[in-house]
Amino acid sequence: MLFWRSSSDKHADIDSRLAAFDESYAQRFPDDPQPWNSATPLAGRRLFLGKSRWWWVVRGTAAILALFILILVWLAVTAPLSKSLQPIAPPRITLLASDGTPIARNGAIVDRPVDITKLPPHVVQAFLSIEDRRFYTHLGIDPRGLARAAWSNAFGSGITQGGSTITQQLAKFTFLTPERSLTRKGREMLIAFWLEGRLTKDEILGRYLSNVYFGDNVYGLRAASLHYFYRQPERLTLSQAVMLAGLVQAPSRLAPTKNPERAAKRAKLVLRAMVANKAITQAKANATPVARLDVRVRETLPTGTYFADWAIPQARLLTESGYSDVRITTTLDARLQNIARKVVARSGIGSAQIALVAMRPSGEVVAMVGGKSYKESAFNRATQARRQPGSTFKLFVYLAALRSGMTPKSLIADTPINEGSYRPKNSGQRYRGDITLEQAFAQSSNVAAVRLYQKVGGKDVEQAAQDLGIRSPLTLDQSLALGSSGVTLIELTAAYAGVAGNQWPVEPHAFKQAEQGWVEWLFSGPRSFSSRTHRMLLDLLGASVNEGTGRAARLSIPAYGKTGTSQDNRDALFVGFAGDLVVGVWIGNDDNSPLKGINGGGLPARIWRDFMSQSIRNAAPAVRPKTQQVPDPDGPIEPLDLPELQDLPIDIGKSEVRVDQNQGVILNTDVGGVPLEIKLGRDGANIQPAPSAERSAPEPR
Repeated sequence: MLFWRSSSDKHADIDSRLAAFDESYAQRFPDDPQPWNSATPLAGRRLFLGKSRWWWVVRGTAAILALFILILVWLAVTAPLSKSLQPIAPPRITLLASDGTPIARNGAIVDRPVDITKLPPHVVQAFLSIEDRRFYTHLGIDPRGLARAAWSNAFGSGITQGGSTITQQLAKFTFLTPERSLTRKGREMLIAFWLEGRLTKDEILGRYLSNVYFGDNVYGLRAASLHYFYRQPERLTLSQAVMLAGLVQAPSRLAPTKNPERAAKRAKLVLRAMVANKAITQAKANATPVARLDVRVRETLPTGTYFADWAIPQARLLTESGYSDVRITTTLDARLQNIARKVVARSGIGSAQIALVAMRPSGEVVAMVGGKSYKESAFNRATQARRQPGSTFKLFVYLAALRSGMTPKSLIADTPINEGSYRPKNSGQRYRGDITLEQAFAQSSNVAAVRLYQKVGGKDVEQAAQDLGIRSPLTLDQSLALGSSGVTLIELTAAYAGVAGNQWPVEPHAFKQAEQGWVEWLFSGPRSFSSRTHRMLLDLLGASVNEGTGRAARLSIPAYGKTGTSQDNRDALFVGFAGDLVVGVWIGNDDNSPLKGINGGGLPARIWRDFMSQSIRNAAPAVRPKTQQVPDPDGPIEPLDLPELQDLPIDIGKSEVRVDQNQGVILNTDVGGVPLEIKLGRDGANIQPAPSAERSAPEPR
């Protein structure tokens, strides 16, 4: 043997053997390099940051594999395959009133997914020829298609091409946002590779055709076939198939119901693509006519109303994701909604806006008007606008006072506040000295409310408001006692509903809620006031209507409520309840400018009374009976030969006098800036606040 090494110790370690080998080698070949004796490594073993090249290669490969595994995990979490089986647009929901009457329909028109194996070959080939002719041969990405698109975009006619395969399109509209960026394109390619590895080609194509958009709010081939041609996709003709395939590129612009010429031109392009792809012959393409539409279903229901816009998000949470249309019954009462519309329409508020919401004490919303016209403005002032509630907020101040031990008979000073930086005044600067809480609430004394706020503290007032369901942020200063923090009308009305039903907080809802089990009721059920506290709250709210600022809302049945007017008359409200209805009315300008002559105790209270009078049986205020005429004892008296008297308007400066045959003399005037209506008749004089500061000319009888 050439390199023999003798060793007497058969158990010598490897290092000793190698050292002996190196020494023997050096003796036999003294001129050869001896790297084991060199302090500097050879060029082939150069180091980078103290590590060999091979070390970096191994660990770099491991890092790439780890990154790939992380991407797969990310895709499995953020892009589940089941998502591609769901419609990409929320399916259509039809909302029904409580009596089953359809009131609105919202959402996309979708239908059952298609099975590729059951479609005619010309239907499949029409889509493949125009969208992805190499679909069955590529692995999710078509390099030739990408190159062709890049060349066309750089040197073509100026029409941008995407070059995306059907798999990429499925990945895009199923898992990604429509943004245009290289990052999104990269994610799209990764998901396309992943889909190709998890699904068969037929499954990918089927999911694509079941979700792609065809215009007219229609998603999926089956829904499009029924919408445009009133037939199932399994029975589509060639002319119908090519027209549908042509819509995918620009469905909104090419929809045949809106642009039949463009749709027909695009269909011919699909036929030429099928000829180029050898799916049909040129003779067959020439003999194919333009498809004739057969659109039979026309939408008659509105897609949105004030109530529907508020209810649809709740409906989505109640329904499972799927392709079928959903019909769901709401709490809306069609009769009460019509009454609300009529009351608002004849309110005579001029250029101002109005909102009305009516609910049961349980929170079931039965009527909603969010503005004068949904067509002109879909902004819902009942649910979206946060406006100052004015004195309607005093309910929470007085609730905090009752919780502190005070009663409606407790005294509070109704005198000017002359100390401190915040010095509010009463309306008309009228003060009554020491009065009871009930009187202060009924007359809506501002100084009394602020003194109560100072007495109980802002935290207790905030707690009282939150207990009753106020969720809007509140600013804890003395002006809060007068309603300086904005709230929505629906949450304010729900707070009053908590008092009406003595169960709080009340959550307004558009759909019937399941009754709580006794265990759930025991641990998370609504709370209630003690019978004493509840009775005192009713005393306060009843006094406001019967003898206070809310007298214009009086009914023939017990009614409870509170007026509210924000600073500078920017908001006017009345919120109250009677029978089984809780109703809130708001009037204001969208630009927050002051109202002219409208306050909470005027027009809002009368609108509330008008709605309640028509909604609740026997609730309308009693009309004073006419005085019966008694014949003269000396004999019958013939009526004077005079025509029936009409309203006789007499304008005296800023006052107006009318002579009415039935009501007598009516004088509308201002006293100290307060509009008054004075009636002089057979029963004497009757003085009350004027119907409106801006009087309209008397209507002809």
